[in-house]
Amino acid sequence: MQPEELYDLTIIGGGPAGMYAAFYAGMREMRVKIIEGREELGGFLHTYSEKMIWDVGGIPPIRCARLIEHLAEQAVTFMPTLVFGQRVETMERSADGVIVLGADTGALHYTRTVLIAVGRGVAELQKLELEGAERYELTNLHYTVSRVERFRDKRVLISGGGNSAVDWALELAEVAAHVTVVHRKDEFRAMERNVTIMRETLDVRTPCQIERLHGQGDHLYAVTLTDLASGAEALVEVDEVIVNHGYNSSFGALSAWGLELEDGLLRVDADAAASMPGVYGAGDCVVHPGKVRLIAGAFTDAALAVNSAKQYLEPDAHAMAYVSSHNELFRERNKSLTRR
Repeated sequence: MQPEELYDLTIIGGGPAGMYAAFYAGMREMRVKIIEGREELGGFLHTYSEKMIWDVGGIPPIRCARLIEHLAEQAVTFMPTLVFGQRVETMERSADGVIVLGADTGALHYTRTVLIAVGRGVAELQKLELEGAERYELTNLHYTVSRVERFRDKRVLISGGGNSAVDWALELAEVAAHVTVVHRKDEFRAMERNVTIMRETLDVRTPCQIERLHGQGDHLYAVTLTDLASGAEALVEVDEVIVNHGYNSSFGALSAWGLELEDGLLRVDADAAASMPGVYGAGDCVVHPGKVRLIAGAFTDAALAVNSAKQYLEPDAHAMAYVSSHNELFRERNKSLTRR
């Protein structure tokens, strides 16, 4: 191993937690690498890139794709090494204490500390398990929304009970001719305010589920809905159907690394430290008593993890980075930005 191959911190995952950690570790003058399984930064955010994001502090409502751009731009401020298209499968510690990460490509990565920020891991869509459903996936049966304009003046049916279903229902109501929401339970697992608005303004049917699909060729024209309380059926004509039934997540080899897990998630303490020295966690893949499952919470996790990693490497280091307004690393950049 050459000295230039050894990093202070290697971040596994390029989602919100990983991107912010790369920036914050740069503020702490750490040598950083990000390993991301996709070919781009952003992680799970790409699955709803068209959605509007309201709950990131200090940022007005913003299209998720634009938020990814901002986060990625911030992440490379201190020029971390970016590795794309690799999934970390092994983690071992050598005799000299260096952690060696092995990727599915055969590549080895050497680091003094590790931040696991794999988000929801390898997420697989929960598809509609009805006969012939796959026939319509290339036409008007969708599992995500990539272009809102497609739904303009259409009759849209959305199946699901989480934030994605509710958020898309409200957003598409602005362009669609009619939006129907079906959920097999009476209660929705989404922001209370959004659920209230949806119930007051849209055609919401609960407890209800899609029973049969009706199509001509590869195009859906109607669905049969079943009321799960009464058993009554109703035929609803549709132009587009969106299924938001969530994801089945897998963290792959993570479970074999000897780290403490809780309900399949990485258990970390109040300082974002995992059960193995020099290993930390942040974002959706972790659990701890104060966990906040928002993008804002991922930022906090990331800062805690980086601060802990810094003090692990340098016990006399400050407990946290200087705030940006006082940080010497930004002095010249601030002058340039002010002049601009």
